[in-house]
Amino acid sequence: MTGQPWDASYHHGPAPWDIGRPQPRIARLASEGGFAGAVLDAGCGTGENALLVASLELPVLGVDVAETALAMARKKAEDRGIEAEFALADAFHLDRLGRRFQTVLDCGLFHTCDGDERLPYAASLASVTERDGTLYVLCFSDQGPDTGPHPVRQEDLRAAFSPSNGWKVVAIEPDRIQTRFHENGASAWFATMKRI
Repeated sequence: MTGQPWDASYHHGPAPWDIGRPQPRIARLASEGGFAGAVLDAGCGTGENALLVASLELPVLGVDVAETALAMARKKAEDRGIEAEFALADAFHLDRLGRRFQTVLDCGLFHTCDGDERLPYAASLASVTERDGTLYVLCFSDQGPDTGPHPVRQEDLRAAFSPSNGWKVVAIEPDRIQTRFHENGASAWFATMKRI
């Protein structure tokens, strides 16, 4: 996945998905103790979710293909005095990181994958997730009148994160994703998976 189109999203003001704070569902998850061990934020953007996790004194690596977003994330970490790591990485080849994580977060990345990209992406996530590690996915849903672009069906999540691909789906719940264009958020799925 080339980073140029994604990088351009940050050149003229905030990207549509950059709300300047962690997603509410991720903030609730953090307050409930949902993150543990080393954490990977796949498609971290300007780093708000990763910085929230890092503020809990957990080791965090945020990865993205958009270099401008990563530079913004590093500046936020410096300005806030939070220790977090951000790196350029291809979500389809996360094994190249040479690291493994107990908790992985995908906030708004899965729904950007085309149908034929979903299985390779889920396999890439599995390649860096510890056995019995947890993956959280927050993505646009096909349910509701206010869906975002690239809505995902619940069965698409189950197909990508199947046992044959190294995953067990624990739960898929309706939720919301905040964007700059949805006053009350867009319909979303919040899915929890375990690495098997």
